[in-house]
Amino acid sequence: MDESTILQLAEPVVTIDGNVERPMSLDVPALREFESVALEPFDLFCFTSGRFIRFVDSYRGVQLRVLLDAAGVRRPGSSDFKRTVFLAHGHDGYAVTFSWHELFNSPVGDRALVAYACGEKSLDIDEGLPVLVSGADTVRAPRHVKRLTRIEAIVLGSPRP
Repeated sequence: MDESTILQLAEPVVTIDGNVERPMSLDVPALREFESVALEPFDLFCFTSGRFIRFVDSYRGVQLRVLLDAAGVRRPGSSDFKRTVFLAHGHDGYAVTFSWHELFNSPVGDRALVAYACGEKSLDIDEGLPVLVSGADTVRAPRHVKRLTRIEAIVLGSPRP
């Protein structure tokens, strides 16, 4: 078996690291152990051209903020979490950002999820497993990450006096 075949057979894993207390790597069975939520179906449009891409059935997965809480974004004795941004990386180098305030202090957090199913069936790697999607965004394509591999917590610089 060549390396590309082995990679295709491997179970996708999402790593959460950076400024967290408990860096973690989660495969799909581990994601399924968390409480699941579903997004309503939607039409996916290109942000740049406005072109219709495709209909997306209801995604099912785990809220991103639940995973970040499990990794320990909020550290005892520190308010750095309020200056934290999360950089979500896809397998192809595509990356998107979320802020702590978006995920934990606004309706965006209710509808940002790491999905492992769509409609009534489990996703596979060819369908982008796992998919990160922000269901509260006006246009969902810019923060629709297929084959999510990593979520990196980054604390931005200290406030100026």
